[in-house]
Amino acid sequence: MRKNLYFIILLCSLTSCYTYQVKKQVATATDNKQEAKKGAAPVNNMSPQMKVTNAEVQNLSAQQTPVPVNIQEKLTPNKNVKIDVDGKSYKVIVDRWEGDSLVAHPVRNAKKTLKFNKNQINAEKIAEKRFSQPIADIITVAAYTAIGVGIYLLVR
Repeated sequence: MRKNLYFIILLCSLTSCYTYQVKKQVATATDNKQEAKKGAAPVNNMSPQMKVTNAEVQNLSAQQTPVPVNIQEKLTPNKNVKIDVDGKSYKVIVDRWEGDSLVAHPVRNAKKTLKFNKNQINAEKIAEKRFSQPIADIITVAAYTAIGVGIYLLVR
């Protein structure tokens, strides 16, 4: 019983409240399609010369697609991120940009330097290290429960 309790305490102490999370982008493409559909209905009620075809509506919505993500804006110096480069995942701290190359070092090894070209980095899978409130709540509840059980066992 004591070995299990020590093991649980060890696991709780090693758990981190920080996780790597990908920032969600605003879904502008779906909004543009809905606006195009709303705009297409009143146009069809007009004279035949003023009607807009489906191809023109699709062309209009294609022009309003979201702007590609600028990797250099996402990866600023001293930011702790998890990036996907050519299928491999790296947890790095960004040092600087040298032209089109990202210079960074691994989280646990500041002496080692890594260089990645911005074309190698998958912009959709850039995850920032952030505080996770649900994990913190779970750890807090587990700690309070362990303290309560410990007090109960001492009093009993």
